[in-house]
Amino acid sequence: MQLTCRNKILSLHRPGVMGILNLTPDSFYDGGQLKDDRSLLLQAERMLREGAALLDVGGMSSRPGALLLSPTEELQRVQPAVHLLLQYFPDCILSIDTLQASVAEACLQTGAHLINDISAGTYDHRMLEVVSTHGAAYCLMHMQGLPHSMQEQPAYTDVVQEVAAFFIQRVAACTQAGIRHLVLDPGFGFGKTQAHNYTLLRYLRALAPPHLPLLCGVSRKSMVYKVLQSGPKEALNGTTVLHTLALLQGAHILRAHDVREAQEAILLTEAYRQTES
Repeated sequence: MQLTCRNKILSLHRPGVMGILNLTPDSFYDGGQLKDDRSLLLQAERMLREGAALLDVGGMSSRPGALLLSPTEELQRVQPAVHLLLQYFPDCILSIDTLQASVAEACLQTGAHLINDISAGTYDHRMLEVVSTHGAAYCLMHMQGLPHSMQEQPAYTDVVQEVAAFFIQRVAACTQAGIRHLVLDPGFGFGKTQAHNYTLLRYLRALAPPHLPLLCGVSRKSMVYKVLQSGPKEALNGTTVLHTLALLQGAHILRAHDVREAQEAILLTEAYRQTES
């Protein structure tokens, strides 16, 4: 399996890691850490050195309770970072975490390769056209509601069936719009209870057709630290456990704050699977 990201090819013959670069002051774990160009470049360099297959740049927090920014404010955070990262790391594959088409369009014009949209194109209906026009890859995520209210009372009759049906509908919409290179993200923590999250993790393989890669975003989230009665800063070990379970259930990309540890989970899971007959 491979993913074409404009002029870059992401090989997924083995799982890869998407390193998280949050340019936000209010993200649930690492908000405010990347305060200037130097800190951004050092973090990106470390992630690439540790084996990140691609970098995901976000300028707006989507933590539970977060309010959406204006496209202008989001773009002021993200576009200079895109230019800087591509200047210093021209070989890297750059993803933009946004649900706003104008932000996606400006970043693709600057040279980004993939759009990571938590709304799967349901928030801004220009998004699919923008992604298709630029020939970009597209990661579409399932979310019930929007960040400011999504965790108030999430409810499903059958969470696996409903997320799978959502993917069928959105993949069809993307295909009709001319988007050919897709990644699917179940949206752990985005309008889901703990039970919903762990059910989706158990049945990850059932959510997507085998020809489309699955992205798993559980890094330091509440589905880790609430079970452990801790917090995001203490959730690395638990994240590695869930990364391992996700890999065993067919995940192709791990979206992670901690690249080295995610890579170690991949290596050990591969060693384990080599014993399968």
